[in-house]
Amino acid sequence: MSAPLHDPSSAPPPELFEEVACILCGSERRAHHTTAQEDLTGKPGDFTFVECQDCKLVYQHPRLPIEQIKAYYDDEYIAHRKQQSWGVLTPFFEWLMTKLDRDKDAVVSRYVPMSAESRVLDVGCGAGGFLVHLIQKYGAQCAGVDFKALAPQIREQGGAEIDFRCGTLSADLFPARSFDAVTMWHFLEHDYDPLGSLAIARELLADEGRLVIEVPRLDSLTHTLYRDRWPGWQAPQHTVALDKAALLRMVEQAGLEVVDYLPYGAYPGYFYVYAGAAFVLRKGKGIDLGKAIFSYLAGQILLSPVMLFERWLNLSMQVVVCKRPSASG
Repeated sequence: MSAPLHDPSSAPPPELFEEVACILCGSERRAHHTTAQEDLTGKPGDFTFVECQDCKLVYQHPRLPIEQIKAYYDDEYIAHRKQQSWGVLTPFFEWLMTKLDRDKDAVVSRYVPMSAESRVLDVGCGAGGFLVHLIQKYGAQCAGVDFKALAPQIREQGGAEIDFRCGTLSADLFPARSFDAVTMWHFLEHDYDPLGSLAIARELLADEGRLVIEVPRLDSLTHTLYRDRWPGWQAPQHTVALDKAALLRMVEQAGLEVVDYLPYGAYPGYFYVYAGAAFVLRKGKGIDLGKAIFSYLAGQILLSPVMLFERWLNLSMQVVVCKRPSASG
């Protein structure tokens, strides 16, 4: 019999957590790395990340079972956003979100030419903003997967044409070789079976298709600055924290061939600079996004000269572009 669903307004009890071996090599030899909290919303609880003593992967152990973690992805979770008013700064907020979708497009289009014939799958698609952008700009054929029932939000964003599947990525969702591009924007660090998802994505790629993955980078400047208040922990939702070596090892172990590696991403590195500083100041009490948007804008203006060099600063993000192994086409 499964445990009752936990209310995240209180800290989860120890008996709710599950033991987990290293999700990369299967080892059970581990050492404490970091104790993190849900700094963005202030939900209570301490969550432990350990380092595998065999392959050095940093992952959450113990962790909440997948059926318990869904409660932490509430309506205010930023990727599941609903349209809302931010007062006089609403146009700025909407520009930020559409810029993120444009920047994702810029990354993908470097490796996969986009057109009305392009078939794109976004795994962990959230409210579908990126796919809506591809449909509106190119007329692309788009599908999305998310384990939250987000069809109403996707329609609200203008994504009625998106083939949305609610659930986790599984081998029977789509036929093999279905997509020219599969994207995972900040999905892999949330995944309970990242190697399995990567293997499925590999089989979904067309012969010339590309898999584009963006995740926070553990060996980054913002982690050095903020340590246990680094936004990349996002506990308990994140199951793993990947440095460059671990990310490349993971995709290669899943049978993928690396096409390119970028020490930056579409997601703005400044967000981690701002959020990390706020997390340190707030000490786990959470952030009121409605109020924080004013200081966020002020800080972005102040640091704009520095952010011009984001691609060379290793602030927080990383992207790896993969394909099916050459031997298989």
